[in-house]
Amino acid sequence: MLPYNSLQEAEISLGRNLTFAETLWFNYSATKSDYFLFCHNILFLFLIFSLVPLPLVFLEIKRLYPFDSYKIQPKVRLSLNEMLNCYKDVMFMFFFVVGPLQLVSYPSIKMIGIRSGLPLPSGWEILSQLLVYFLVEDYTNYWIHRFLHNKWGYEKIHRVHHEYQAPIGFAAPYAHWAEILILGIPSFLGPAMVPGHMITFWLWIALRQIEAIDTHSGYDFPWNPTKYIPFYGGAEHHDYHHYVGGQSHSNFASVFTYCDYIYGTDKGFRYQKKILRTEDLTNGAVQNGGSYNAQDIYKSE
Repeated sequence: MLPYNSLQEAEISLGRNLTFAETLWFNYSATKSDYFLFCHNILFLFLIFSLVPLPLVFLEIKRLYPFDSYKIQPKVRLSLNEMLNCYKDVMFMFFFVVGPLQLVSYPSIKMIGIRSGLPLPSGWEILSQLLVYFLVEDYTNYWIHRFLHNKWGYEKIHRVHHEYQAPIGFAAPYAHWAEILILGIPSFLGPAMVPGHMITFWLWIALRQIEAIDTHSGYDFPWNPTKYIPFYGGAEHHDYHHYVGGQSHSNFASVFTYCDYIYGTDKGFRYQKKILRTEDLTNGAVQNGGSYNAQDIYKSE
């Protein structure tokens, strides 16, 4: 809740006129508690989990040209009923794990210093903090993900997420409840290290989940704007990890590719791409998203 009774009082406190964005924020948040504002994340996550994957569901069912030619594993198809079952499982975890976790984690958000008042952060401040959050999450997630691929971690926890050999958008948050809790740690570390405004925190939670849906889309579209982000892995990078499944020692990173390159855990993926390029030169054209050659993959890992 903002400590001002009016716009004029806020402007006097700041010593300047409020910007248009700050005026909107004041009008919306002035009488709302910080806890209520924080809980907006529950609504945002519900909408993202429910709506963002829908275009991918449509493409999977309709198989429209030319979009279908960019499916990474074209031989694996899921029915509408199978995708809806995945969504039901995700919603079960959302209402019984993700949502309650958001409700009880507010004290930690206050403790690290996430603020909701004025002034609002500048665009550059938001972008720089989001970059830090993505880098911290990516590096920490990389090592936790590698741990979950040891024998115990995979069999007891991570195998649930790998039930979808060919990922779909709805399967991005599909996981064992313990994995949901564990992977909440990397998402929290960035804001804990560089605390910002509540709006920045909202954006971070929303963008991270949208990114996860993108990497689990099962489609590698050449016009995807993320292609212009340096070292961004994308759907092709993570789809390979799902294809190999429990035997995978490759492509553990959640967002970027530099950790896999530095620590040598993308060798199988790079070898597979080399094989496809060779086939492309030998046979003419290979469909973008041609099926993986399992024998070559296993030899390379």
